[in-house]
Amino acid sequence: MSNFDEEFVNTINQPGRVGVLATADADGKPNAAYFGSPRLNVEGQLIMGMMENRSLANLEANPYAVFFTVKEAPVGFTTPGWRLYLECKQIDREGEVLAKVKKAVAAGAGEAAAAGIKAGIVFEVTKIRPLVDTSK
Repeated sequence: MSNFDEEFVNTINQPGRVGVLATADADGKPNAAYFGSPRLNVEGQLIMGMMENRSLANLEANPYAVFFTVKEAPVGFTTPGWRLYLECKQIDREGEVLAKVKKAVAAGAGEAAAAGIKAGIVFEVTKIRPLVDTSK
């Protein structure tokens, strides 16, 4: 996908923003998990840290995911938000991406939280849909 404007990136990366990452395993069995670490860049990559969990295992078997996030709370049918369709491009269990993610998590959530991060994930955003979208 093409580059994103800085305003959209800053909205997604607003401190305290959380969302739900939906993944599926190789057999298509779904999982949804709550995440607060994702960071979007203007190049169209969403980067996040993960513990050894079902989401990570699913991404190792199936690179496709969707990240759902809202702009404000409480949430209703008129709440602005987005669904970012993703393709996992890199799972870094050691190296630069993991180190950067752990540093960011340590700064935001503390060293104990950062110690649990076992992989830095790089997604390419392939499509964006609004939170409420009735089109096919």
